[in-house]
Amino acid sequence: MQSGSIKVSPFDLMTAILKGGNMDPSNVSGDSSADSIAMMVADNREVFMILTTSIAVLIGCVVVLVWRRSYAQKSKKVVEAPKVVTAKVEPEPEVDDGKTKVTIFYGTQTGTAEGFAKALAEEAKARYEKAAFKVVDLDDYAADDEEYEEKMKKENMVFFFLATYGDGEPTDNAARFYKWFTEGKEKGECLKNLQYAVFGLGNRQYEHFNKIAKVVDQTLAEQGGKRLVTLGLGDDDQCIEDDFAAWRELVWPELDQLLRDDNDTAVATPYTAAVLEYRVVFHDDGDASLLDESMIKSNGHSVPDAQHPCRANVAVKRELHTPESDRSCTHLEFDISHTGLAYETGDHVGVYCENLSETVDEAEKLLGLPPTTYFSVHTDKEDGTPISGSSLPPPFPPCTLRTALAKYADLMSSPKKSALLALAAHASDPTEADRLKYLASPAGKDEYAQWVIASQRSLLEVMAEFPSVKPPLGVFFASVAPRLQPRYYSISSSPRMAPSRIHVTCALVYEKTPTGRIHKGVCSTWMKNAVPLEESHDCSFAPVFVRQSNFRLPTDTKVPIIMIGPGTGLAPFRGFLQERLALKEDGAEMGPAMLFFGCRNRKIDFIYEDELNNFVEKGAISELIVAFSREGPTKQYVQHKMAERAADIWKLISEGAYVYVCGDAKGMARDVHRTLHTIAQEQGSLDSSKAEAMVKNLQMSGRYLRDVW
Repeated sequence: MQSGSIKVSPFDLMTAILKGGNMDPSNVSGDSSADSIAMMVADNREVFMILTTSIAVLIGCVVVLVWRRSYAQKSKKVVEAPKVVTAKVEPEPEVDDGKTKVTIFYGTQTGTAEGFAKALAEEAKARYEKAAFKVVDLDDYAADDEEYEEKMKKENMVFFFLATYGDGEPTDNAARFYKWFTEGKEKGECLKNLQYAVFGLGNRQYEHFNKIAKVVDQTLAEQGGKRLVTLGLGDDDQCIEDDFAAWRELVWPELDQLLRDDNDTAVATPYTAAVLEYRVVFHDDGDASLLDESMIKSNGHSVPDAQHPCRANVAVKRELHTPESDRSCTHLEFDISHTGLAYETGDHVGVYCENLSETVDEAEKLLGLPPTTYFSVHTDKEDGTPISGSSLPPPFPPCTLRTALAKYADLMSSPKKSALLALAAHASDPTEADRLKYLASPAGKDEYAQWVIASQRSLLEVMAEFPSVKPPLGVFFASVAPRLQPRYYSISSSPRMAPSRIHVTCALVYEKTPTGRIHKGVCSTWMKNAVPLEESHDCSFAPVFVRQSNFRLPTDTKVPIIMIGPGTGLAPFRGFLQERLALKEDGAEMGPAMLFFGCRNRKIDFIYEDELNNFVEKGAISELIVAFSREGPTKQYVQHKMAERAADIWKLISEGAYVYVCGDAKGMARDVHRTLHTIAQEQGSLDSSKAEAMVKNLQMSGRYLRDVW
């Protein structure tokens, strides 16, 4: 008997499998029972293999498609709504080694407060073996208010080095701490019996001299803290290093009482601070392409800041003064599209610029090294142990000497006394070394004040006077030349009008110093010489970031405002008026707005004249009052125009107006403040003390805001 062979098409075979063997008899020959499945598979093995492989591939494709769609949706959500997660600072495990713990906090804008904090710690470590000193950035101390309180409760002895900048504001890295410290509930429980000392860094030329340090010192005392020494008031208008040195000498006797005993083996010998020096590694020229990649300050961080700026191209640049002017003022626009940067009207932009080429040339000659020298700086030894504790500034990326001098070294400021001592240590001529040491000594205080500070001698000028001085690179960048700091500018645009641009209004700094040197401002000169994208694709660019400000328009657009801003003090008000115009065009009701602007001559330096007149015509501003100081027989300044309009100003203030002042803190802002005081006296029929209290109340309530420098 011959067995029946079942031959089927692929479609029939699939149908049979899916139906469990019930095939249509008309389509096959032979039996159609369930047992026929096995026979069909055996007789149609090749067809079956093709079918199963196809099914597997099909299922795989479906799975991949579903996964890709799911992943794409997740990715899209991340791009559309990025969330910045602030990781909570994990407390370091406390090690009980029997030593008294001393924490030294700093709030710094340019690095000086940090340097003083570390200098105090280094000397204290040498003096007191039974104490442990830790230097802490206030911003890194805690992640939130609750943690500030928890940690402060555990402190027994603390030092604060606090700089004040702007109009009596805390530094960026101290802002969160200061807000927690001065606002909210009483802090008595966590501050009671806390032993403390405060040293402030400020400038007496400014109205709110050392305000932050004064507030912290007074609040600590009021909350039950135990003051170790009197508040130190460093004055950067003179020699702040001398102020710190004098205050530090008051500290040691107090700490001797607390941190020494009869069995202390530490020898009370005069302390000499070590000259800080990076470990330097030189690289072959072949490393150039790799090393220079790190020099472009691109930002991989979700939130750009001073440590993580974004590269921004110069899109537009134009001169604001007429050709008749002997001065210069630049309007510049940074393109911030695709950078992640955002700003609000009234914010500041920080700009990192490079030293002028001629300045770098001079520095190269003084150091006596080829500009193409490739090197890197390190804060640790070859075995990984740190150098000189933690006092060295953070290193910059590997680069050529020319790049380092251009981007990282402050070459034009007057050298600090510590820099003179570092130079003296590397002078081959003993006479020059002695001279430098004398200038840095207490005995040479007056000569340093006159020859260096009053004469405005730059670091390079001082080095040129001592030709035998040849500091190694590790010393030069760690102890001689401070780090080049960003320059801050009030943003002169509104994101409602220019969401992808940051506008800057910058007056050129170009002046002769007492030594006859022409001082050229680093950033203002760079801006004047910048090549915009509208002129060349090979345009100028700079690393930039945004610093938030409290210089804001009232949330209620109907509230009256009074703006006073001569010269480049107009910058934030240009942004205000752009904002008001955009809001008005969107249908918002605008309250009265007066702008007092001042310049020398309408034909020379009346910046943004057409724009200001347009703002008046379109109702973004009620009145534009301009003071021209060089047109009439007598000089007219903004405060004179304010006095003429005293009744109108008082009426608006009585109706709840906000008063804004922007510009020079040492002259104009003081004169405007006195004028406001006089207006309150005369128009409000108040005596002097009540008028001052009234103006102070405007400040405290946030209705009198100043953006001054």
